[in-house]
Amino acid sequence: APPRRPRLQQRGVTKRFRQVRGLVGREPPPRRGRGEGDVRASFVRELGDQLATAEGSVMAVSALAGIGGVGKTTLAVHVAHEARPHFPDGQLYVDLQGAGNRAAEPETVLGAFLRALGTADSAIPDTLDERAALYRSTLDGRRILVLLDNARDAAQIRPLLPGTAGCAALVTSRVRMVDLAGAHLVDLDVMSPEEALQLFTRIVGEERVTSERKAALDVVAACGFLPLAIRIAASRLAARRTWTVSVLAAKLADERRRLDELQAGDLAVKATFELGYGQLEPAQARAFRLLGLADGPDISLAAAAAVVGLPAQETENLLEALVDTSLLESAAPGRYRYHDLVRLYARACAERDEQPPVERELALSRLLDFYLVTASRVFAIERPGDRLVDHLESTCHAGVEFTDRQDAQDWFYAEAHCLLACARQSAGGARLRPAVDLMWVAQDLAESGANSKVYETVAFAALDAARAVGDTRTEGRARTSLTNVHLVAGRYEQADEEAKQAAVLARSAHDPAPVYWSDNDRGIIAFIQGRNEEAEAHLRRAREGSRADGNLPGEASALCNLSRIHVAMGRTSEGIALAEQGITLYEQIGQAFRLANARYALGVALTQAERHTEALEQLAEALEQFEANRQRLWEGTAHFRIAQAHLSARRPARAAQHAEQALAIGCMGGDRTRGNVLITLGKALDSLGQADRARACWREALFLHEQSGAPEAETVRALLTPLSGAA
Repeated sequence: APPRRPRLQQRGVTKRFRQVRGLVGREPPPRRGRGEGDVRASFVRELGDQLATAEGSVMAVSALAGIGGVGKTTLAVHVAHEARPHFPDGQLYVDLQGAGNRAAEPETVLGAFLRALGTADSAIPDTLDERAALYRSTLDGRRILVLLDNARDAAQIRPLLPGTAGCAALVTSRVRMVDLAGAHLVDLDVMSPEEALQLFTRIVGEERVTSERKAALDVVAACGFLPLAIRIAASRLAARRTWTVSVLAAKLADERRRLDELQAGDLAVKATFELGYGQLEPAQARAFRLLGLADGPDISLAAAAAVVGLPAQETENLLEALVDTSLLESAAPGRYRYHDLVRLYARACAERDEQPPVERELALSRLLDFYLVTASRVFAIERPGDRLVDHLESTCHAGVEFTDRQDAQDWFYAEAHCLLACARQSAGGARLRPAVDLMWVAQDLAESGANSKVYETVAFAALDAARAVGDTRTEGRARTSLTNVHLVAGRYEQADEEAKQAAVLARSAHDPAPVYWSDNDRGIIAFIQGRNEEAEAHLRRAREGSRADGNLPGEASALCNLSRIHVAMGRTSEGIALAEQGITLYEQIGQAFRLANARYALGVALTQAERHTEALEQLAEALEQFEANRQRLWEGTAHFRIAQAHLSARRPARAAQHAEQALAIGCMGGDRTRGNVLITLGKALDSLGQADRARACWREALFLHEQSGAPEAETVRALLTPLSGAA
């Protein structure tokens, strides 16, 4: 019998892997002290447990995939060191150079493996299949771990797998090897903020980081929590003792310079991404570049298809290919996102490689067109008969078709952040008009509560852009959107000024819709501020303007708001009749969305008439519809009115319950409405014998009303006076 071949020896005190000479530029780093593997304990355990199964009767294969610079090699080396007791016959390592243009050939790697295992050159066969067969027979009966680092694809590594029980392979690659049968697939994500800060601290030093913890968190966030970027940034700081952490954070804050700042010596984040980009096919590279131009946290398949100007199926194939190469992530079916640094790199590629340059603008224009036409379709479904959609900029994209109202609403709120990001990005140049129209047609995001702040920021940016270019028509529409923003927040003076200017600008531009929108808004504002006759005049003009434009929902809205005026002026019966007319109009055109507002107005009128049962029925229906339409602020406001109805009906416990719900959810009108809710809650608590809690509510209400200069402050003072005297 031929002598048994010698076992692989682990050399030196660091017990490095046996290196396959000629295929790597350097040996994989030995584990010295604490590194990334120590802060990724869950991955180390998962991979270690999987490799340990090779002690049984199977070959274990784990494939670790992730973006360049995410720390795949470092983690794999760490795991392999930890797994040494399970593989007493040794470990093999090779860098397959799969991210570059000269990936290692499997037959060359097998030749080097066989030599490392003790096979004489004269005994090594010529063909790939023969070498693979000899390799596996040589490993038979041994327990060896093979680390195949930086693999190109599954085809490159299949011949290199041990294929025998007791052995295992640990593979790292930028490609997720879904076609590697039987492999345990692990997707390595970026570090958590805590892990990233630990890595940064180990390189920079505890003292420097502790004194500037916030700046350190800004640094690792600017690095996108990517280990390579963190190591580079930390190494630069460690080599510059005169720099503070804040200096580095300021340098990385500039997105245009960030990738250039993230290089030190032969390490560079940009170079790492370049390897992956260089391997893309032309169509994939184009999609990678163009998609990186779009702002927003992620992008849907339909929106991505608009950006690249291709059918959805072809676009999906391109995006999935980018996901497989770890240049793009798929957070959920049909949704894709970039790592922050990869997005910056994609934009740099677009500026450098996209020719002619106008293609970049065309891609973003297609995206804006897609959002505008689809949001308009949602608006039309939600508000049948509303003429706003007929006054918007024309569009060319087909947009998304919806099977029902629920689908339309789901799309609208799922796309809210991306839609607003697109509007913000487009608020300038040739895309300004459709961007402002997108804001107008997406106004419900301002009232939703969840998106109000972002909407407000974009609305201000759109107004600034319209004023800068002197576009009267667009400025008027931008001010119309801003009016709604101020109304939601309870800033009534600002809202009135915006609405007034919007009407002036719209008349000069012969743009009818913003005129009667302005009258409706100014009527609401005047009513809230106690100027009832002025409010009635505005609302009658709003009704006439809506009629002239054939806008039945606009007319119904004016009727419901007029109802509130009549109730406030003591003409409660007329107020009830007007609200009922509004409900009839909404039902006639089949509009459920604003029917809730009409029922809300009728509920308020019926409460004033002390028809409490009917009032609560209307308000309950309004509340249900607000909830169904995801209008959180209106939902809270409905709870407030239900609380008032219960208080009027001498049911203080129920009133307190709904008032507390209103405070928890939030209401239309900001702090002023919150103050009024607190007044109602205080009255309910006082009736329940909880005078101290009532006093606390009224004091908070007084503070809010004094801050805003609201007339309700006098009401609160009157409530507090007897309590103060008794005290």
